[in-house]
Amino acid sequence: MTQAMPLPLYAIGLGSNRRHARFGDPRRVLLRAIAAIESEAVEAVDASPIIASAPLGPSRRRYANAVLLVASSLSPPEMLAHLKAIEAEFGRRMGQRWGARTLDLDILLWSGGTWADDMLTIPHPEIERRNFVLAPLATIAANWRHPVSGLTIRQLGAKFVRPKPVDRGAAGL
Repeated sequence: MTQAMPLPLYAIGLGSNRRHARFGDPRRVLLRAIAAIESEAVEAVDASPIIASAPLGPSRRRYANAVLLVASSLSPPEMLAHLKAIEAEFGRRMGQRWGARTLDLDILLWSGGTWADDMLTIPHPEIERRNFVLAPLATIAANWRHPVSGLTIRQLGAKFVRPKPVDRGAAGL
């Protein structure tokens, strides 16, 4: 008797800070995007809460961010193509880096480990520096280990909430 192998998992980051004409505010954009990501080839496993976060770069609008855990037999390039098609359906245009956008979808992690080619790098190169990714991801996959550092998502996120030591010399203590 052969045992079926589980489908590979992907952690997909979702972000929006612009209203969509049909779907509404950024939070609703993310809810619609989650539904759009699900397909015959992509099964949603879990979704984080949607959080609000400050923008990076020149945009002034706050973001709605979430992470979706999906199971899929798609290869990383096929998953990227699937996500880019959804971004296009939601009106995403290539333009200013970190500018306001209706929908941004990123592959953060893949249970297959690492991937690197001209179009895609997994794990996402900025994952360790973005609490707006790590905080929602920790709610659904806290023990997932970063394939390069070996640290769990919970451990990576701890640096954002851990109190910083006081420099007693500088404070005159």
